[in-house]
Amino acid sequence: MSRGGAQLFGWAPIGDWYTLSPGLLILALPGGFRLTCYYYRKSYYRSFWLSPPACAVQEPHGKYTGERRFPLILQNVHRYFFYAAIVIGLVLAYDAVLALVHKPLGLGSWILIANAVLINAYTLSCHSCRHITAGRLNHFSRHPLRYRAWTFVSKLNAKHQPLAWASMFSVMGADLYVRLVAKGIIAFPYA
Repeated sequence: MSRGGAQLFGWAPIGDWYTLSPGLLILALPGGFRLTCYYYRKSYYRSFWLSPPACAVQEPHGKYTGERRFPLILQNVHRYFFYAAIVIGLVLAYDAVLALVHKPLGLGSWILIANAVLINAYTLSCHSCRHITAGRLNHFSRHPLRYRAWTFVSKLNAKHQPLAWASMFSVMGADLYVRLVAKGIIAFPYA
């Protein structure tokens, strides 16, 4: 087993030849989740496609087709990226717990914990999570646990935009910090 390469649960499938950040190996999964997210869609529809062009300007399209034609139909893969994001969030939470167990609480532990909390909060605030918890229920009274879960996720969903930004910067910050510590560029007593 290699000691310097990227590792997953102590196993080094990559080895020493891969010198880039291990986060780049899975970039398509969280990238796809963010790219197909409703909050980000709103931003880039308005920025790149001018849809809508402005608040009081008539839509230039003669007929609204929604996301039923190419390329916008590809946005419907969001729920599958959501499932992948749940797995990634669990792995990050596992890493944060390991940081607490194996070392005294230091700056690195706090960074990993904050990153895991923000990523999981952003993921759970997604509209797909609201749909999974209680999207097809006709009577909440018959499913009180699912109703409570839906209520919790709905409150998180109201904060989806700030969670999107905070989690994006926490990923960059945590990756940079781990990389700098791994390369020996910065060292703290309890890194």
